[in-house]
Amino acid sequence: MAIGADKRSSSGLYERKWERFTVNRQGMLMSVGLDLAAPKMRSCKLVDISVGGASFTVTTTIGLPFHYYLSIVGVTSRIGCAEVYRNDNRIGVQFIKEIDEELLHTIVRSEYFTGGIAAKPKKEERRYMVGVEKSGRSSATT
Repeated sequence: MAIGADKRSSSGLYERKWERFTVNRQGMLMSVGLDLAAPKMRSCKLVDISVGGASFTVTTTIGLPFHYYLSIVGVTSRIGCAEVYRNDNRIGVQFIKEIDEELLHTIVRSEYFTGGIAAKPKKEERRYMVGVEKSGRSSATT
């Protein structure tokens, strides 16, 4: 193989295939064991999502298989996932079947309307005159 004949060019090495959207949504991971018993559920926090995959955090990865379904709170669809990486409690998955643009926009739009991480954090009200009453009367006047 000649130098530069690799299909991955250096310009496309770090490019993503799909645009990612940052979200802050609750989700559930549902896995079915080999015994086909009742599915096991585990909560997760969705970090970002694209047409072809997502990343999220879980409290622990102990006992979590490498294939499961992702359900996002407020969305009726279940999305089949295959893990790509695990870094501590952060997991990246590729969807078994790419989700359609409409479902992706529903997830992103609902995040915007519910005021997830897109909303600015509420700043603590700054108090200028601590200890002074608002009545306007001075305690010095008698």
